[in-house]
Amino acid sequence: MTDHTVKAFTEELDALTQEVARMGGLAEIAIKDSLNAVSRRDTELAQAVIARDARIDAEQRDVEKRAIRVFALRQPMASDLRVVLTAWRIAGELERVGDLAKNIAKRSLILSQGEPMEVIKSVERMGRIVLSHIQQVLDAYANKDVQSAIVVWRADDNIDAHYNSLFRELLTYMIEDPRTISSGAHLLFIAKNLERIGDHGTNIAEHIHFLVTGEDIGTERPRGEAETDD
Repeated sequence: MTDHTVKAFTEELDALTQEVARMGGLAEIAIKDSLNAVSRRDTELAQAVIARDARIDAEQRDVEKRAIRVFALRQPMASDLRVVLTAWRIAGELERVGDLAKNIAKRSLILSQGEPMEVIKSVERMGRIVLSHIQQVLDAYANKDVQSAIVVWRADDNIDAHYNSLFRELLTYMIEDPRTISSGAHLLFIAKNLERIGDHGTNIAEHIHFLVTGEDIGTERPRGEAETDD
């Protein structure tokens, strides 16, 4: 392989990684804006999150096309192969994160039509934790920092614990005041969407571990003591 070919291949891998990083930035914004739409009862912001999801989907398709092109033309091996596989996998995780943020925005449109609920502060708190989880794991990907990825991976049980606590709080709230059942149900779905975003962040941490080490983490992911099935 000539120096020119090696340089071109390296540039292709860098472009693939950068595109995933851009996609990660879009996913972060989607999470943040969907949570703000909930807390501020901001219907315009919610509609913007919903509309922007198409761009995240398009970015995922572009990553897949780039990855397929690299496979077809370069036949990468060893660490180069891991770069391509990891980009492809993380793009898939981020596409699902975008879908979940869009779902939160859709729920916020319904919630904005009802009376404000005090319990929404607990949802906001869980949202901040999940957003931080995603931001940390994307930084770990950009820096190929396996230790930071493992920290995020181990933090998954914290998100599950917040979800379980919020689930109980919302049920209590609805039992005490049946008029809140409809809004409470939407908040339950939002909390579940946040929990799933956390799961995708944990998946990304696992992909980073594979990227850097060439090995799976190899142990069962930490779980909250009462996680519900997807």
